[in-house]
Amino acid sequence: MLMKNKINSWVLIAAVAITVSACKSLKMDPKIENKNTPASYTGSQDTTNTAEIKWRDFFKDQYLVALIDTALKNNQELNITMQEINVAKAEVRAKKGEFLPSAGIVAGAGVEKVGEYTRDGAVEKNLPVHDGKAFPEPLGDFMVGMNASWEIDIWRKLRNGRDAAASRYLGSVEGKNFMVTNLVAEISESYYELMAYDNKLLILQQNLEIQKNALEIVKMQKIAGEVTELAVKKFEAEVYKNQSHLFYIQQQIIEAENRINFLVGRFPQPVQRNSAAFQQMVPDTIYTGIPSQLLQNRPDIRRAELELTASKLDIKVARANFYPSLRITAGVGYQAFNVKYLITSPQSLLYNIAGDLVAPLINRNALKAKYATANAKQIQAVYEYEQKILNAYIEVTNRVSKVQNLKKSYDWKQKQVDALTQSVSISGNLFKSAKADYMEVLMTQRDAVESKFDLIEIKQEQLFNMVSVYQALGGGWR
Repeated sequence: MLMKNKINSWVLIAAVAITVSACKSLKMDPKIENKNTPASYTGSQDTTNTAEIKWRDFFKDQYLVALIDTALKNNQELNITMQEINVAKAEVRAKKGEFLPSAGIVAGAGVEKVGEYTRDGAVEKNLPVHDGKAFPEPLGDFMVGMNASWEIDIWRKLRNGRDAAASRYLGSVEGKNFMVTNLVAEISESYYELMAYDNKLLILQQNLEIQKNALEIVKMQKIAGEVTELAVKKFEAEVYKNQSHLFYIQQQIIEAENRINFLVGRFPQPVQRNSAAFQQMVPDTIYTGIPSQLLQNRPDIRRAELELTASKLDIKVARANFYPSLRITAGVGYQAFNVKYLITSPQSLLYNIAGDLVAPLINRNALKAKYATANAKQIQAVYEYEQKILNAYIEVTNRVSKVQNLKKSYDWKQKQVDALTQSVSISGNLFKSAKADYMEVLMTQRDAVESKFDLIEIKQEQLFNMVSVYQALGGGWR
């Protein structure tokens, strides 16, 4: 027996030695991420950052603020993400429970009658009578007790698994924040688009009045023999074209309203807005701060960083699978063949305690595969994290440069609109005095309307870009 115990001990020691040496040969160093960013966007070291402003303070339009507030409560996609966060939170609780002892209460009852011509039956048949009592037949079996088991987390495998789950939970929270920034940006852009359509509709209606008046003048001139029927038809065609375009814009307004209604989680209804102030709206000044602030302000970067942290812990968990695991089991209770003897001490008392040290020896290819997978995923997480940083920096630089270019474009377009607005009046007067033909009048009116539409679109693009810079800097989720 002594020799057998020595052999078992040597086998165990050999298994542990093989496992540890194999782990050393498999060791892979995690890839280190590059967190470096350029020192500035345009040479300025001013750390004032618009991203730190809460969205309620960033947007001044009370109707827009109300829409965003409603969306953050009712948007279905956001609510779905909130449930994903709850799932991740439950996973953390499950991982916490794995490295704590588990205990349970057990109770049981049974009865057994063995055959007389079996080994157990022959033994029972020949037992001597004790205290006037024969061996009970059938034999009862009643038991109540408590057992517990605990895997000792020697190599921090369970705790690292818990910490990885916690990092992924925090990453899901950052994912929700990133979705909030996208939702805020999408609602505000749809709101500005809706205001732009309202202003286009107003311009088209005003231009239609001018064209209808011009059409009446042409009809009178035709009666007087000053123009031909061709001029009348040309003016009529222009009126019909713009009347047709009215319905197109009205449909665009309906669709823009319903995009907003969908985002705020409600059925179609009119969207309140102050479109009269659209032309006077001036994009807010955006302070970009310095690029390194993106690491803290951008939820998508923060999420990628937490996923990277979790992937590093996954490597440690996969590596710990090669080491021996120690489990302790214990139990205490009472067991008797008759209920009246069940809680008799010490005769019915039973207990046990045992420890198992298990080292993987055979199924090593599966463990190697899991370890290689964990390493590959960690490298992948590093590249994804670095990609998020690079993408964020490029987004900011592109949108910041767009601010000045859109401003210059708007200023020049405004001059064009002013010139064409004056030319509409001039061409009308020249046409009345027969110093300009009807085609000059039509083309001037058409150019004026198109330039006004272009001006509205540039204004809309300016407001879009203002929101985009705010979003790219990491604003909108606070």
